[in-house]
Amino acid sequence: MYKHILVAADGSDHSYRAAKQAGNLAKMSSDCIITMIYIINYDDSKKAVLHQDSLVAAQRERRDKLNRHELLFKQKGLRYSVMLKHGEPGPTIVKYANEEKVDLVILGSRGLNNLQQFVLGSVSHKVVKRVNCPVMIVK
Repeated sequence: MYKHILVAADGSDHSYRAAKQAGNLAKMSSDCIITMIYIINYDDSKKAVLHQDSLVAAQRERRDKLNRHELLFKQKGLRYSVMLKHGEPGPTIVKYANEEKVDLVILGSRGLNNLQQFVLGSVSHKVVKRVNCPVMIVK
């Protein structure tokens, strides 16, 4: 099966469902590791620091978003790591997945409507087009 699964997480319900799928797949192989990647967008990062008391508070808030994801992996007894990266989500996920030669990328669908998808493009669409491994999009 899969030895290295990359799951994109942002704390949303969509990303939690993606983490559940990653956990289910990782459970099938004793030597599988999950890397949970959280992308810190530069613009959002600046706003968060300005609205928080400190950089430490902003960092704590980011980690808090991933707590239930981590708890899920711990409860299942899975090996996992958390990777925080700065950048734009789509390209940053693709770059990491391709450089680390992951076996599978799992991410949640945000359910953008057709107009938003056409104008903005979704993270999942960008990842599917450019990553060098299979991608699972979880609704």
